[in-house]
Amino acid sequence: MRASNYKMIGVLALQGNYQKHIQILDTLNIRSMEIRYPEELDSINGLVIPGGESTTITDLMNRIDFFQTLREFSKEKPILGTCAGLIMMAKSVPDSRVEPLGIIDIEIDRNAYGRQIHSFTDKLSVKLNGKESQITATFIRAPKITKVNDEVEIISEYAGEPVAVKQGLHLGLAFHPELDKVTLFHEFAFKSQFINETKKHHAA
Repeated sequence: MRASNYKMIGVLALQGNYQKHIQILDTLNIRSMEIRYPEELDSINGLVIPGGESTTITDLMNRIDFFQTLREFSKEKPILGTCAGLIMMAKSVPDSRVEPLGIIDIEIDRNAYGRQIHSFTDKLSVKLNGKESQITATFIRAPKITKVNDEVEIISEYAGEPVAVKQGLHLGLAFHPELDKVTLFHEFAFKSQFINETKKHHAA
């Protein structure tokens, strides 16, 4: 399938299983590129921050001075973060080894479930874009959202706890949709929102 030309989505490729996200974007006919340096953000219209190890991501981003550029990018363009990506997008993380970007106004406990929590897959109900969907979600040493502030919308819960949130253009997920080939979140972040913004622009 040939990817469309009207946008380019980046996938942060410092660490983690970023190739799976590229495959999801390919499925949606969205062009993508791997992002390893801050200046490459100028070439894209949205960004995926994949899972991995948040302390390692922090270290790698500090080495190449990524933080301020990415914060500026987030003011106008959508970001989707999964697992460690959610941790990086949070406003507060009580772990001095992690420097969060402060993009979504939540607090995360990256070790809330301990080191030995079993990874698991289960069904989730997701409320997004005015629709309710049932998806399969895989959790791997998932971070826990411990505080959600007023401007943040909870779009999915598991066992009474928030596991997916939305604020403005941005989505943060405690699980890995890419492992189950779930396209819902990538499609909303990088297709539906662009279409809605285009409609608003033409209506103005």
